[in-house]
Amino acid sequence: MKKILAILCIGLGMVTYAQEFEISAELKPRFEYRHGYKTLAVDSLNAATFVSQRTRLNFGYKSEKLNAYFSVQNVRVWGDVSTLATSDRNGTTIHQAWAEAILNNQFSIKFGRQEIIYDDQRMFGNVDWAQQARSHDALIVTFKPNENNRIDLGLAISAEGETLTEVDYTVNNYKSFQYLWYHTNLKDVGLSFLILNNGFAYDDINDEQQVDYNQTFGTHATYGKSKLKADASVYFQTGKIADVSLSAYNFALNAHYAISDSFNVGLGGEYLSGTDMNSTDNKLESFNPWYGTNHKFNGWMDYFYVGNHINNVGLVDLNATFAYKKNKFSAILVPHFFSSAATIVDGMGDEMSNTLGTEIDLAVGYKFSKDINFQVGYSQMFATESMEVIKGGDKDATNNWAWAMITVKPSLFKTSFKKDDTKE
Repeated sequence: MKKILAILCIGLGMVTYAQEFEISAELKPRFEYRHGYKTLAVDSLNAATFVSQRTRLNFGYKSEKLNAYFSVQNVRVWGDVSTLATSDRNGTTIHQAWAEAILNNQFSIKFGRQEIIYDDQRMFGNVDWAQQARSHDALIVTFKPNENNRIDLGLAISAEGETLTEVDYTVNNYKSFQYLWYHTNLKDVGLSFLILNNGFAYDDINDEQQVDYNQTFGTHATYGKSKLKADASVYFQTGKIADVSLSAYNFALNAHYAISDSFNVGLGGEYLSGTDMNSTDNKLESFNPWYGTNHKFNGWMDYFYVGNHINNVGLVDLNATFAYKKNKFSAILVPHFFSSAATIVDGMGDEMSNTLGTEIDLAVGYKFSKDINFQVGYSQMFATESMEVIKGGDKDATNNWAWAMITVKPSLFKTSFKKDDTKE
């Protein structure tokens, strides 16, 4: 019996845990034809054609007490430097460089340059369609009391460099943010709550820099059972931006039904409040989905909220989805019917129709292998005179966009091993 106890004690004293290390890469060239992408085209101007490319090298490490990730990338357009160039135009940048300390089974702290992704990516997303994508310099404290509940506290503060005194912040970025995100799973329902406090710098009438804060708070819910999946969200915004009061809101509802194992249909709608063009109030009523993956929403031609349409007349987006996927082949067709949420007026001050137009999006994909994926897409916008007012260009021009993309994501090296704490 004594021998058995001795063996057990020795076993308990030898603490070992697994570690993993992986090196992976990504190569994503994309050809694009743009004639009416993001804004209405003018027939007197030729379409843009180019190939952009993202190249990444990633290093990932996982263990019982520490996770870490490092990703460097180069974003280029084919031909943006000569074949004999001694330097690159964009160079190599750090997309992610973070570490996560696992304090115990419930608490962890993640800090450094990192992607922040929550829910459907409407408010926080990595914007992976953009070749440069989005990442934040932030600290996130995570509390997981159990497998069905999670709370994240996120903090970020921005400066242009190390200084001895306070200096103006001129980067097109937030000065700081703080947020709380809570998620819980309730059988077939997932429910999230977000509170976000944004601080943005601006110059006042005395040309002195100030920081105004605005708040976004809301909830996102998902439901999935059998062949039916649905999601809904409601967000409100208040506070100030550049000394202008903000009062805005956003709500969305989407439902998808699997007719068969291969075919899925869906209906959706989203309302983002806007500011009337003839408003005389010193008040902003335009909703802003701050750090979301906006290319995913409101049409792939990016007419709305992808670097544009901010502080504008808002949007009502009614859409349908027809998706097919079998084996390695996939196809999706998404028509959108757009109108403004606020009043549009022409140059004479006369009110115009809220109808903005119809967009048709089509994409086809083929997964050649685990690491290689082919995709092609085509979109066309059928715009109205109201769209001309807020975008410029010509509604009668052929406003279309086409693209073809290859995504290669190989795992170059992967290993796992056990570490013995008793040897340290």
